[in-house]
Amino acid sequence: MFYMLADRKTVMQMKELPSTPSSDSDLKLRKDLKKRMEAALSSPVAKSFMAGALSGSISTLLLQPLDLVKTRLQMSVNIGSNMGMMNVAISVVRQDTFFGLWHGVWPSLTRCAPGVGIYFATLHYLRSNFGSSNPRALESLCMGMTARCIAGFLILPVTVIKTRYESGTFHYRGMANALALTYKNEGLRGLYSGLAPTLLRDVPFSGIYLMFYTYLKTYNQPCRFGAGLEPLVDFCNGLLGGALASFVTQPADVIKTTMQLNPEKYRHFRTVLPYIYQVGGIQGFWRGIVPRTLRRTLMTALAWTVFEEIMRRCSLK
Repeated sequence: MFYMLADRKTVMQMKELPSTPSSDSDLKLRKDLKKRMEAALSSPVAKSFMAGALSGSISTLLLQPLDLVKTRLQMSVNIGSNMGMMNVAISVVRQDTFFGLWHGVWPSLTRCAPGVGIYFATLHYLRSNFGSSNPRALESLCMGMTARCIAGFLILPVTVIKTRYESGTFHYRGMANALALTYKNEGLRGLYSGLAPTLLRDVPFSGIYLMFYTYLKTYNQPCRFGAGLEPLVDFCNGLLGGALASFVTQPADVIKTTMQLNPEKYRHFRTVLPYIYQVGGIQGFWRGIVPRTLRRTLMTALAWTVFEEIMRRCSLK
């Protein structure tokens, strides 16, 4: 993916150049490298990455408390608690003050900023090279799933650390320390724990979401409401698409969280599925659905709204 954003060789060559040009050839080379960098960073794919990273950062900062509450709710299945969403939030505030609701925000940003950027960049690349001007439902579904599969795999180690930070049962000195300790103690298996349920949750979600979002965007043309309402229409389309996609993929999120918090005990579906059912019944697979649906729906709607607006202003829409 990153080869589409900037030429690594070009970056290394620029670092090796002296700060003061010593000859005409050095000056010419510097200008040439600068042009190549500007061309790489001004490409539509690079702009998609940067717009996606910015939109992901904004939505993550605003909605981190909902993600933390969701993780704590799903953890409560393991200890037999029956706390509700508000009780969990109040408990966190009492123990860690109001800002405790943003515990784990740095791992979330480390995950979401590049993750959302990679997703939008990949999606733009797929649409530009393989998409049609009026994509059908199946095309949108496949493109959304493909883009999320690539982004999800690349960013999963950070997702594991984020989940553990939010649980409150793991304590690290920072992201680098967390990744190093996890690799040292658990190897790659630990960094990629919950890979299958994560992809089973995120890949269908992105495909279903993009399918509904594209349909709603086609149906709810901004011109029907006025050009000035484009961001609001995009946001409403995002809310509707996100709500359904969140409900369908909630069981995979519960399975993923359980496996990432207990990687040694629950490595396979055959062990984690009976456990969740035994402790919480069928409804146990929808544990934490309210905060997750609120966060996921609001986050995707906000991310897409910001992304669409940035791309419109960049004249790429």
